[in-house]
Amino acid sequence: MTRTRTLTAEALSVSFGQRPVIDGLDLAVPPGEVTIIIGANASGKSTLLRTMARILRPASGAVTLDGRAVHETPSRELAKVLGLLPQSPLAPDGITVRDLVSRGRHPHQGLFRAASADDAAAVARALAAAGVTDLADRPVDALSGGQRQRAWIAMALAQEPEVLLLDEPTTYLDVAHQIDVLDCVADLNEQRGTTVVIVLHELALAARYADHLVALSRGRIVAAGPPRDVLDADLVREVFGIDAVVVPDPVTGAPLVVPRSRRHQSHHQPEHAS
Repeated sequence: MTRTRTLTAEALSVSFGQRPVIDGLDLAVPPGEVTIIIGANASGKSTLLRTMARILRPASGAVTLDGRAVHETPSRELAKVLGLLPQSPLAPDGITVRDLVSRGRHPHQGLFRAASADDAAAVARALAAAGVTDLADRPVDALSGGQRQRAWIAMALAQEPEVLLLDEPTTYLDVAHQIDVLDCVADLNEQRGTTVVIVLHELALAARYADHLVALSRGRIVAAGPPRDVLDADLVREVFGIDAVVVPDPVTGAPLVVPRSRRHQSHHQPEHAS
């Protein structure tokens, strides 16, 4: 079980050149829960996650972990606690799944230290947790999309972070593999108490897997809280610019967004009395 970590963004602003992307944002990530960030394209979701992971530097404000600014924390020290799985990560040609996953142990190793028994055990646990033990000796570039994403998640698990950030981990995957990947992350959260933050574009999956849902629009948080309290037709219209019906998911009871198209609206217009 991991210890409770407090990750926050305080008055955070991020710009690309003269263009502001995140604007005075405050976010407290609930420790030990799965937080999912949703929003339209260019709303600032990935920028926020990358700033929280210290890849981008804020124009103003700060991201803090246990009250200490992440941009002032030594890289190796931060990597022992906070892990990031970016969008579309690239692996060296020919690297095996086991070798890829072993790279997650680097923050725990000295500059000239060889892998230890503890490292090997952590790699084995990560392979098992991600369901890729039987793929350990296969090249990563020979895997299917879903298998490859599980291998990357295993690498993040081998790092044994107490806070894990994932940027669109289900992109390009079919529905079955999307569920597999998110189930794997949910198991990690439940079994280890890892704090998880995910950027996700699929609203049905976001509502199903989130303990805490954060909706972004134009670099600002529009709403945050449990999915049942956040996701409604008004929010979908404001954040995504679409009309929708929000109904209970028949499997989980979480909010399920059913968009209306112009075609369906025209087909269901009420008849006027003559």
